[in-house]
Amino acid sequence: MDLHQLTLLRELRELGSVKAVADSLLVTPSAVSQHLAQLQRSVAVPLTRKHGRTLVLTEAGEVLAEAGADVVAAMARARAAISAFHEDASAQVRVSGFHSAGQALFAPLLRVLEQHDGAAPAVSFTDEDVAEQDFPALTAQYDLVLAHRMEHRPPRPSGGVSIMELAREPLDVAVPAGHRLAARQALEAADVVSEPWVTSRPGYSPDDVLSAIGALASAPPRVVHRINDYSTIAALVAEGGVLGLLPRYTSRRALGAQTGVVLKPLRGLNTKRRIDLMARPEALERASVRAVVSAFEAVMAELITPQSPPAAAP
Repeated sequence: MDLHQLTLLRELRELGSVKAVADSLLVTPSAVSQHLAQLQRSVAVPLTRKHGRTLVLTEAGEVLAEAGADVVAAMARARAAISAFHEDASAQVRVSGFHSAGQALFAPLLRVLEQHDGAAPAVSFTDEDVAEQDFPALTAQYDLVLAHRMEHRPPRPSGGVSIMELAREPLDVAVPAGHRLAARQALEAADVVSEPWVTSRPGYSPDDVLSAIGALASAPPRVVHRINDYSTIAALVAEGGVLGLLPRYTSRRALGAQTGVVLKPLRGLNTKRRIDLMARPEALERASVRAVVSAFEAVMAELITPQSPPAAAP
């Protein structure tokens, strides 16, 4: 038995005839009879009987119609509850972000949401810095997932996950302020490949770019440190012993008041990474999740707009 069949049985009890039920629901009498027959096949006792030319309920039919009314009412309450949940702009939104995005975006996001008209979503943040291919799986745990992917890599298989692009951000070479390369407008792979490096662990954007530098210069880079935290990378570069790779926009908070580091663009190499928001389609049906997506877009636009990209050498 299904909900529609129980609804028809209830309506037959209330309206008294198959024709009245059909007229009420804007269907044909034969369609009503067909569904009632299907319901009858699912139970072992008669639910209806003929009374003259009219089909009426048996005692068992009356009992099932009464129980069916409770089921229909419960389903109506369930639909109303899920509708209210979808439209509740203040409902909790669970957000996961990789480290540099979290440093740059989480706090400003709360500021933007506080300016939201009406109730603001209750946001819960977690940092999850995983390899590029592992971000889609996080949508099983979080409503929104901030992810990164190098621009030259093939698009991820969606696998039923919605992907919304927030930005395309270059990774620049982080150079100590007193280094001989700090005065250059832009750098090439041959300029930097022989320098000592601090980079990320394999599978993350900086290591991917550094591998491309080595391939372009036909020489293996000399990696001294493998660190995923950009604040630590910036501190090591500032000490003057190594070069690093830092994202142009989202590393601004990691650099903070650090004056011992300058960022230089790389010429002849695509160093851009995509920053995406990922979500399961059903999560995007919720008003609170959509509000957080809009806030992320505003924060990212604010982060990028004031800062012009480093000028490339002619």
